[in-house]
Amino acid sequence: MTRVPFRQAGLAAVLLASPFAAQAAIPNNTVKVGILNDQSGPFADQSGKGSVAAAELAVDDFKKEAGPLKVEILYGDHQNKPDIGSNIVRQWVDQDGVAAVADAVNSGVGLAVNQIMKDKNRTFVATNVGTSDLTGKFCQPTTVQWNMDTWAMGNATAKALVKQGGDSWYFISFDYALGQALQRDATEALGKLGGKVVGSIKHPLGTTDFGSYLLQAQGSGAKVIAFADTGGDLITGVKQAAEFGITPKQTLAGLFTQITDVDALGLKAAQGLIVTESFYWDLNDATRAFSKRFADKMGGRMPTANQAGVYSSVLAYLRAVKAADTIDGDKVVAQMRSKPIEDPLIGPVNVRIDGRATHAMYVFRVKKPEQSKGRWDDYELLATIPAAEAFRPLADGGCPLVH
Repeated sequence: MTRVPFRQAGLAAVLLASPFAAQAAIPNNTVKVGILNDQSGPFADQSGKGSVAAAELAVDDFKKEAGPLKVEILYGDHQNKPDIGSNIVRQWVDQDGVAAVADAVNSGVGLAVNQIMKDKNRTFVATNVGTSDLTGKFCQPTTVQWNMDTWAMGNATAKALVKQGGDSWYFISFDYALGQALQRDATEALGKLGGKVVGSIKHPLGTTDFGSYLLQAQGSGAKVIAFADTGGDLITGVKQAAEFGITPKQTLAGLFTQITDVDALGLKAAQGLIVTESFYWDLNDATRAFSKRFADKMGGRMPTANQAGVYSSVLAYLRAVKAADTIDGDKVVAQMRSKPIEDPLIGPVNVRIDGRATHAMYVFRVKKPEQSKGRWDDYELLATIPAAEAFRPLADGGCPLVH
């Protein structure tokens, strides 16, 4: 695999060469996929360059079955700003012939990209866009939401915690689209299980002092303090909660936590934290094999669920393009819906008419330091939520594509 320069600063491309002749249905017999995410901010460890590495691995594996197709992977940093993300995507599609955008990782950016790709009839593989509105009122026939969403995260976490007696919650939430959706969807799931929300508070992206938020959460008497945020903010909040002595008196739940967050926290601060993920590197032989390949590319780091999801979704997208023999977004997504996808990392996947990819979700408890055998050995499995129960029922999302 050789790297190909890309003219916009902060962007690069990876080219998979092929000696075969072009097909008319796919321009220049080349499929271009843009990995759009946070390369330098609070979600850089969750996605960032690791998502690019994961996409490269997907291209490597697709090469064995690509036939005449070539694949290019481009990447860009949206800086968590919808306008920057939109500008990158428009340039990619209009000037560079990009056929699909994957990852995205920020809900505000994802919702903007969702509409652009619909207008261009190209595919949005919203691998790591959290808001469940993407397959609800904003669903599009050109979008697949692959990895997780706020409804699934809140639903799985609530099921596991209420079962253990954690039926009263206090939310500390991002004051933007992801936090709002996480809190809304977790509140709905909690209510259906007989639990209640005793209070909530919002914080801006990039908060460094959670003291006042934590004092209010502590004073609420809630059995569970749920962080409806992620990345650097989650790390700061959980670390300061440990310093305040909130745990183990109250259970902490990270509604959008990934293994790099836990690694940054350290098990002393993170122990007991409840997390929900679609992937964990040490789940089975297939996840361990992929994670070894990823670690070899990334200096020993284990992949996050975001990064594993990029591998899975990009590979599924490329296979659908080959089968459909087109880069038209609506036709490629219809191909992805046409039959179950046997994914090596998260198991069987089915893509619904609303664009939701359904699969199992897992609820974990972060281990105590003495339970861990070494770095990245962070989780003990609490519950497996099967695909049929993990995601919002099709009829409940309000997607206009559902009749």
